[in-house]
Amino acid sequence: MKTKILLVEDDPHILLGLEVLLKSEGYEVASCPRGDQALAAAAKQRPALIVLDVMLPGASGYDVCKQLRAKNWTGPILMLTAKSQEIDKVIGLELGADDYVTKPFGVRELLARIQAALRRAPAAAAKTEAQGERAFEIGAATIDPKTFQLKRGRVVEELTARELKLLQFFHAHAGAVLSREKLLNEVWGCHYYGTTRTLDQVIVQLRKKLGDSGGEPRLLLTIHGVGYKLLA
Repeated sequence: MKTKILLVEDDPHILLGLEVLLKSEGYEVASCPRGDQALAAAAKQRPALIVLDVMLPGASGYDVCKQLRAKNWTGPILMLTAKSQEIDKVIGLELGADDYVTKPFGVRELLARIQAALRRAPAAAAKTEAQGERAFEIGAATIDPKTFQLKRGRVVEELTARELKLLQFFHAHAGAVLSREKLLNEVWGCHYYGTTRTLDQVIVQLRKKLGDSGGEPRLLLTIHGVGYKLLA
């Protein structure tokens, strides 16, 4: 059975090129040209992965990504963006995207990122299940894997699948210094093709949700030249 990929892209030339490329690689391809039709398309097509453009008619890729995660769609989302500014990438990751590719992109890069995301997906799901769904605490925050929520007093923060996996891994290795490479291998997967900057961006968001984003973090520490450590 072929792996199905849903393309959400409004540019007919890019869409045609991606369809031809992915079909030549043995994937089954479904497509949707509008952001406001993407949720219905995902529910109908049940893809293994969604390639999601940021600039779409009807609803932006950011809105679509947020809505998919809110409806507990757990498959990998790869965002396509013509913007190269770091803030745009941070927004996509914060809303639940697994990875992003900046236009114009190379065919090999896109295929490598798709293949890596598909490889990570079953392993990540199995790891989360093995870790169980019991709530745990980090500082003053309680993290509930069942609801993907972090509660800190009266504040309730929604967590992306990636943020939850990172928090679970930090909690399981509290007090240990974890290198950026170790965290990327364990949480993103050993075939991740991105940079450590992606991890750093997610850490910034986690600190905000943990209430640890002041000038001197007290929980999630940066170990310069190495990685990060969660204080036990």
